[in-house]
Amino acid sequence: MLDECWTSCDPNRAQKGPKFGPNSPRLSRLSVWPPLSVPLSLSRRRRLSSVASLASVAPPRLKGKVKQIVGSTLRDSSENGNSSLVTNFESDKSAAYYANMYKRDSLSGGHVIMLGADPLSQVAATEALHACPGGLHVGGGINLENAMKYLDEGASHVIVTSYVFSDGKMNMERLQGLVDLIGRKRLVLDLSCRKKNGKYAIVTDRWQKFSDVFLDAQSLEFLASYADEFLVHGVDVEGKRLGIDEELVTLLGSLSPIPVTYAGGVSKMEDLERIKTAGRGRVDVTVGSSLDIFGGDLSYQKVVAWHNEQIMVNI
Repeated sequence: MLDECWTSCDPNRAQKGPKFGPNSPRLSRLSVWPPLSVPLSLSRRRRLSSVASLASVAPPRLKGKVKQIVGSTLRDSSENGNSSLVTNFESDKSAAYYANMYKRDSLSGGHVIMLGADPLSQVAATEALHACPGGLHVGGGINLENAMKYLDEGASHVIVTSYVFSDGKMNMERLQGLVDLIGRKRLVLDLSCRKKNGKYAIVTDRWQKFSDVFLDAQSLEFLASYADEFLVHGVDVEGKRLGIDEELVTLLGSLSPIPVTYAGGVSKMEDLERIKTAGRGRVDVTVGSSLDIFGGDLSYQKVVAWHNEQIMVNI
């Protein structure tokens, strides 16, 4: 799932709070779709963060609620009312509750991902941003018209996917417009991908359509000039708790010139160590459905403790 809150919720994370090498891990995120995720990283200016997602899918009863889903099962609301959506967890707690939890535990970079543009999801996302000002990233329907609004509400960054990557294509005019408006340093590009002919292709339209952009040294170098960091979901394993896409983590650790967060498949503590090794200490990680606070078996407190241990080792 998509998921992640900042060290002391300070927007100047590169200067404030504990460091985990150039890339310290994050523990989970806030999303208006998949709840909490635990990003981890070992290089650059990273942090551990947690993600809680606010589900804003078709059925009205789900709107504005924190959920963990299998993102690859998401369809447009017009398609059978999202009857194919696989939900791992639905919380009775608000997004602001999880934002406060991340703030309490000095986690940063959490994701608030809105699945829809409905008022309930927007209110829930805004409440989370107010609970942890400067400590969360917000995504889901971000565009030129609303990006600044969410930054003004307290988001440290906006996460952009469909506005730039849609119908299998990358829209450079829109990307440049966002950078001109808010600046590269407040923009996170979602480069979630799937394997196609042996290479990782960015997927668009709720992860259902392959784009013509592949993750390689050239594309990552080019896109890095338009973003402060990348968020990459391994779509084939995301939300399934079946293990990480180690090949993708290795690629990101080797080729990304800016901070990058990987999400997908983390199910046990050993997966965090595998990401640390495969990513050469340069890849953050997001953990969602596996966490016990989202109905899984992986202890949130143990992940936080692990994160704090990494910080101490790298001081």
